[in-house]
Amino acid sequence: MNISGVDFITVPTQDYEKADAFYGDVLGLERSKQWGSMPAREFETGSLTLALMQSDAFGIEFAHHSHPVALHVDDVEAARKELEEKGVEFAADTMDSGVCHMAYFRDPDGNALMLHHRYAPPG
Repeated sequence: MNISGVDFITVPTQDYEKADAFYGDVLGLERSKQWGSMPAREFETGSLTLALMQSDAFGIEFAHHSHPVALHVDDVEAARKELEEKGVEFAADTMDSGVCHMAYFRDPDGNALMLHHRYAPPG
């Protein structure tokens, strides 16, 4: 076996329509592949595809992600302000780790997300 990459990460939802609006309209991610007539769609971030999937339609018990997907932005404060103006609530003040800025929030299903920008080179 030779694993050559990651095709997508699945993001669970209990309400596909509400989540689709959040990822597509609020976050502004590009909508791509719709999974036929199933309540699931892929969203493009530029480096990783997020596959939004209504859990019960696939026979899976819903459980939100508690560890964040880090969404790269060029300016965390500007992106945070834009999302706050759209009603997104952040968990705390923006953090500065010494190498990056991070701002934590959740989607309508409680999945953890983060705005992230690395301003210092790794290492």
